[in-house]
Amino acid sequence: MFKTHTILPLLALTLALPVQAEEEINDQNTPLHLLAPDYKMPYGALKSEDVKATLDRIFSWCKEGTFRLDSYEWGITYQALMRAAEVTKETKYTDYVNSSLDSVTARPLRRLTALDDCGTITTAMMKMDGHKGGRFDKYIKRYNHFIFKEQYKLPNGMFARTRPQLNTIWLDDVYMGIPAIAEYAIWASEPKSFDAAAEMFFRFVERMWRPEKRIYRHGYVEGLRQQPSYSWGRANGWALLTNTELLTLLPKDHPLRPRLLEQYRKHVDGLCDLQSSEGLWHQLLDRNDSYLETSCTAIYCYCIARGINEGWIEGITYGGVAQLAWHALSTKVDDKGRVQGTCVGTGMAFDPAFYYYRPVSSAAAHGYGPMLWAAAEMIELLKHWYPRTNDSGLHYYSTEQTNPAPLFFLTPDGKGESITEW
Repeated sequence: MFKTHTILPLLALTLALPVQAEEEINDQNTPLHLLAPDYKMPYGALKSEDVKATLDRIFSWCKEGTFRLDSYEWGITYQALMRAAEVTKETKYTDYVNSSLDSVTARPLRRLTALDDCGTITTAMMKMDGHKGGRFDKYIKRYNHFIFKEQYKLPNGMFARTRPQLNTIWLDDVYMGIPAIAEYAIWASEPKSFDAAAEMFFRFVERMWRPEKRIYRHGYVEGLRQQPSYSWGRANGWALLTNTELLTLLPKDHPLRPRLLEQYRKHVDGLCDLQSSEGLWHQLLDRNDSYLETSCTAIYCYCIARGINEGWIEGITYGGVAQLAWHALSTKVDDKGRVQGTCVGTGMAFDPAFYYYRPVSSAAAHGYGPMLWAAAEMIELLKHWYPRTNDSGLHYYSTEQTNPAPLFFLTPDGKGESITEW
């Protein structure tokens, strides 16, 4: 060990030496465009095993947490888990769905008062059974009777509610009822239900679509000359999810399919224009001083990834959007698998403060199904596309790019040619 009288002369000598100035970074000695950006979220490389780990962490909490197994939020979760099982080939997800639905159907049928009570649950049951004659028949028939015969509707047959104003149309109901009608066409072998579902969807588009922004309003009051124009994030998610489901379920030759595809693409483009720099979307989509919200982002991530996987939109153009969303979403899952930043259940109002100040909670079940769906679809996406950073930017490639250097000249074999000297 040095003694004090030894250290002091050494310190004096050190202080007397000239200080070597740090070389200034400039465009002659450093490729400035390759400096590492200071992103607020993960960026760049994404591996399917990392997505799968997040999926399983959420799934673990779904089994441990306290949730209502017959809620509309859990009807969405069941469908997301079916997709996870399809993508991963692991039956543990559908085992959970089966046991949970068995628990639901072991109880007496509860009173139904709204589409929320039955639309997503019956869709999950029909997807699980596949056709009439399954173990969920009794419930499916009761739920669908409410949707077709008992749900409050306008004279033109459109879903509506009697609150907060008489004959109010909620964008939420586009998803709470329409996918069930389309799934019923398959389950009951009644193709006319495809027509009913698509026609109902376009009644919503006619009233709720804001073409100047390419997004939807949340509420519409039939007969009102001046409509409210608050574009709530999750409600737009329900609309895009419904469009995605219809494109998935309807026959390829259905006459309304081209219009559905056009509307899906317009909505995706409108949403892409509003994605934040952090990858999430805002609670009120076109008001970037409203908070960033998890559940709507998860729905958009799923629907955009699904569109790429199905060939409805280009992977090169939209892959980065979906992945940026997933990277942001992954930061919202804590160690226990709880999903943070989800807006709680939300009614409708005609002022912005209502939406700005809706609470968020990891107990809000609305975030879990969309997150699981997004994770499953991102895993599927990574089976066919190869994301990597090139020249610091994230890009999606249909051929794996094996050259580790920045690619200035791509080649069909994926090896590429790079410039490494300056």
